[in-house]
Amino acid sequence: MTITKRKKRKVNLKAKLDTQFSFFIRARDAMPSGYAKCISCGKIHFWRDLQCGHYMSRRYMATRFDEDNCHAQCVACNMFNQGNIQGYRRGLLEKIGEKRINLIEVKAMSMTRQYSDFEYKELIKYYKLRTEKLRKEKGI
Repeated sequence: MTITKRKKRKVNLKAKLDTQFSFFIRARDAMPSGYAKCISCGKIHFWRDLQCGHYMSRRYMATRFDEDNCHAQCVACNMFNQGNIQGYRRGLLEKIGEKRINLIEVKAMSMTRQYSDFEYKELIKYYKLRTEKLRKEKGI
């Protein structure tokens, strides 16, 4: 297999995991009504209209798929307000507390992470199952 094909497959697996993880995060944060609150501004939106916002940027692979680092976030905050990080941090303080925020920050800045194809595939399956379970439980 050529290097180009290997890189392309890994990128596709990362993109698939990004998509599945995003569905999970938004379903996790949704109420049984199907609505969820943006972590940064507090506005309520239908869960499918939200995005998976990251406190520490997705470029930090050590926290890219960390459930404490990722929460439902509206498009306005995530895309047009550079993540509204100050609002995000306030929302995180309320939701997970200072200690866990500090752990996310340290993990992102001090660790590197590379996933194998096997890990990507297993995580895709794992989050797909968790998302399906949440959607059934919440009726969304």
